[in-house]
Amino acid sequence: MRHALIGVSALLFSTPALAASGEAVNPWVALAYLIAGVLFILALRGLSSPETSRAGNRYGMIGMLIAVVTTLVTHDIASLPEIGVAIAIGGGFGFLMARKIAMTDMPQLVAGFHSLVGMAAVLVGVAAYLNPGAFGILDGAGEILTVSRIELGLGVAIGAITFSGSVIAFLKLNGNMSGAPIMLPARHVINLGVLTAIIGLTGYFSVMPTADSSTIFWVILALAFAIGFLLIIPIGGADMPVVVSMLNSYSGWAAAAMGFTLGNTAMIITGALVGSSGAILSYIMCRAMNRSFISVIAGGFGAESGPADGAEKIDRPWKRGSAEDAAYMMKQAENIIIIPGYGMAVAQAQHALREMADLLEEEGVNVKFAIHPVAGRMPGHMNVLLAEASVDYDKVFELEDINSEFAQADVAFIIGANDVVNPAAKTDKSSPIYGMPVFDVDKAKQVFFIKRSMGGVGYAGVDNEVFYMDQTMMLLSDAKKMCEEIVKAL
Repeated sequence: MRHALIGVSALLFSTPALAASGEAVNPWVALAYLIAGVLFILALRGLSSPETSRAGNRYGMIGMLIAVVTTLVTHDIASLPEIGVAIAIGGGFGFLMARKIAMTDMPQLVAGFHSLVGMAAVLVGVAAYLNPGAFGILDGAGEILTVSRIELGLGVAIGAITFSGSVIAFLKLNGNMSGAPIMLPARHVINLGVLTAIIGLTGYFSVMPTADSSTIFWVILALAFAIGFLLIIPIGGADMPVVVSMLNSYSGWAAAAMGFTLGNTAMIITGALVGSSGAILSYIMCRAMNRSFISVIAGGFGAESGPADGAEKIDRPWKRGSAEDAAYMMKQAENIIIIPGYGMAVAQAQHALREMADLLEEEGVNVKFAIHPVAGRMPGHMNVLLAEASVDYDKVFELEDINSEFAQADVAFIIGANDVVNPAAKTDKSSPIYGMPVFDVDKAKQVFFIKRSMGGVGYAGVDNEVFYMDQTMMLLSDAKKMCEEIVKAL
């Protein structure tokens, strides 16, 4: 919803007719934008809980409809048919993408949409710079207003960072680029130097004559594209959910900066809401992962001390179980905690898992679901999958609410998760996931661990001590197939 709000506003509110030309603002337009802004706030509030998420989406759609209709009705638009065609093409493409995309590909889809939002902000900024008169940002001497130059510099810079950073995030999430941190020599010095150059050049751009500022403007834009790339490639897969949220925040601030340039209240409100909510979510997730927000943004957290890629794996004894073993032992249990992960999403096993949980509850077993803040590849990934399978919200618990219950659990049922249950996060200071809170599955009486094979490791690329515990039984199979076999056995 957050990037949807920004995307539509960036396209529809960026007409020159909306610029701050000094004319009095129509009070009805201001009222309509205020109502839209309130609805956007209600939308974000609704999205904070699964029970109210549908209402939140409706609020957002109604608010955007009000803003769009107000823009089209009350402003002198150059060509309504052209805008209608653009809306039809973009809306149709978005509709088809939403219908066809699998839930497993949703994180990279979100990253891709963020890149489009960033590019939209860049294009609006470039258009305003090349034709400032049409956007009403010239002073009496024919120079671009100083404040507008600052807004343009910051807007295109943040938009470019969002675009290139989101492209790298998409490639990492989609498997086109390694999920491991890609470390560059002296990366922190390079990043700091480029960011300082962008800020300094933006200040210089704001005071120099318009006729002489062209080179500086394009240099700012080029450096911003470069720093977006440099900031994201050192960030490892374990921190990708934070990256997606952070890029969402960037897209909001880019749109808000363009809103000031265009003199559009609705765009400023929308951008500020998206930017602040994304930043808050990123901070919350970093805190939940016991990560420093600065260390994640800087990239490469834990990479220097982590195990080398391709390190030799030592063979250790482990136990293999069957669907019949799991069904029999879970039937005898009183309390079962299910921990889903990205493997469940890949196998689309959520419906079979819910059926298994329903059958166990019919046998009198108390079944709960435990969700880690970074399970999957984006914030809330597992929550959405379980909601899609109609798992009751009151059976789904966050890490801090359920972690203490593993000591009393008869069974911990891990389906496609790895890093979020890895004890190395608590014991191995050389591990790239060290310090991240994980589920205490090692305290459960029995552990069932579904994964495709013993050869694979989690997204962070480290082995898991849970595989080799005395109480662990490995269920090696496709997650959906294994759940369906357990259902038959039950």
